[in-house]
Amino acid sequence: MKRILLFLLTNVAVVALLGLICSIFGVNKYLTANGLDLVSLLGFASIMGFGGSFISLLLSKTMAKMSVGARVISNPSNEYEFWLINTIQKLTQRANLPMPEVAIYSGEPNAFATGASKNSSLVAVSDGLLQAMPPEEVEAVLAHEVAHIQNGDMVTLTLIQGVVNTFVIFISRIVAFAVDSFLQQKRSDNENSSANYAPGIGFTIASFVCELVFGLLASIIVAYFSRKREFRADSGAAKLLGSPVPMQKALARLMNGSGELPQSMVASGIAGGNFMALFASHPPLEVRIQALNNVR
Repeated sequence: MKRILLFLLTNVAVVALLGLICSIFGVNKYLTANGLDLVSLLGFASIMGFGGSFISLLLSKTMAKMSVGARVISNPSNEYEFWLINTIQKLTQRANLPMPEVAIYSGEPNAFATGASKNSSLVAVSDGLLQAMPPEEVEAVLAHEVAHIQNGDMVTLTLIQGVVNTFVIFISRIVAFAVDSFLQQKRSDNENSSANYAPGIGFTIASFVCELVFGLLASIIVAYFSRKREFRADSGAAKLLGSPVPMQKALARLMNGSGELPQSMVASGIAGGNFMALFASHPPLEVRIQALNNVR
């Protein structure tokens, strides 16, 4: 319940902020008496589309810690924490990266990496993962997360999300305008009406429906790129370790079940859900294991 409330409050705050920015620049007035102002609409769609994605990226570390209750290790207090810090430090040195924040949270086996840049990243590991896997396999999972940071996957996926969000908003408003204009034209055939355009209820309903439909289609594109980055991170982990075998063993163990992450963090985890192949953020584990056979 806490996660859901946090997610909703954050999204309301982000939408309100972006709405204010659009108002300041005047791009929210894309519906005029003469019809649709495409330049203003593109500005509105870009601010709402990219703005939401980049704000989410900037807040990703904070939101991730709050969502899973992660505790950042500032001073290691036991052998697990010492080993974890030393292992991630070794991997980041191999990848020529600065040391990320390292955190532990309570939960079933899983891990994720997030952050706005390579210089401001976080690797979080569940205590369930540390307990369920031998050190060799945990190291492989950590290498996978470090590879995500090395590849800049968080920023890449944010840019992709921003582009598709912009197109969804832009195209949905154009379709909604066409639908509303058609309805108003039919109405004007039977009654006298002003030549100036004023958006009706048809625009609001059509815009809402189109955003749902186009958003669903856009999520397929984002999920496709998310799956591609998982293969790259697996390959990157194998290269950091000098062998694909530890990663294959870790993935095989995860086939018995991985922990559930908050929806906003699913794409960052080591193992995602199996919800319909086109919408899955992660490829099937067996496919990832097979793909690692081609890593040299």
